[in-house]
Amino acid sequence: MTISGRSVVAHLLDRVCACRHIENARDIVVCTTTAASDDPLADAVEAYGCSVFRGDIDDIIRRFADAMAAHKLSAVVQVDGDDPLSATEYMDLTMDRLLAEPDLDIVTSEGLPLGCNVKSFTRKAMDKVAAAYQTRQNDTGFIYFFTKSGLTKHVTIQPTSPTHRHDTARLTLDYPVDLEFFTRIFEALYRPGEIFGLPETVAFLRDNPELIDINRDVEAEYWRRTVEKSKLSFIGADGSEREIEG
Repeated sequence: MTISGRSVVAHLLDRVCACRHIENARDIVVCTTTAASDDPLADAVEAYGCSVFRGDIDDIIRRFADAMAAHKLSAVVQVDGDDPLSATEYMDLTMDRLLAEPDLDIVTSEGLPLGCNVKSFTRKAMDKVAAAYQTRQNDTGFIYFFTKSGLTKHVTIQPTSPTHRHDTARLTLDYPVDLEFFTRIFEALYRPGEIFGLPETVAFLRDNPELIDINRDVEAEYWRRTVEKSKLSFIGADGSEREIEG
């Protein structure tokens, strides 16, 4: 098969639709920008049957806050658009935990392969962050306002099975070699109308370790760029400006 931008979008939306907390496709809100370059994405999302919210280009905190207000959302499962294999299993688990403990603001998964982790957070968490953040260009590292600032009550969920772990796989889509890597996975595992889960992905990569080399060399650059762009500031409880570093 040939993987295209539209097919990647559709597969990610399939995975989100499979979350037990999603009743229908219109409940999924894809937050993108007002830039004309995102018109094809908006068209693909609407053709699939999901909702679209278009907001600030660089300020993801503002975009998300505005989207939650516009759609009157009290809590969300949040997945990144460049992570087409985000784990449906952990969409369920993070929202289950968030709903079970009303004092929590955000629940994230960690320990899964890069690009598979997800998070669930409340409107209360969004309001806390929106009231305190200072850095308006936060398209990289925005989630650190929720998880590293102390502004919210945050817990993590670890992998529930060894079959969900892979220490070296890079399953996020940022560079051309990442697209090549995903193409190989989709060629092997994708079947129309089916969603292959995290255990199937991990098992396939363990059986084909040579595939990890396809995008291994961009990993250092990816983290260098992430650290460089995620120096974020916010106002703490004492009124002073503080900085988060990824």
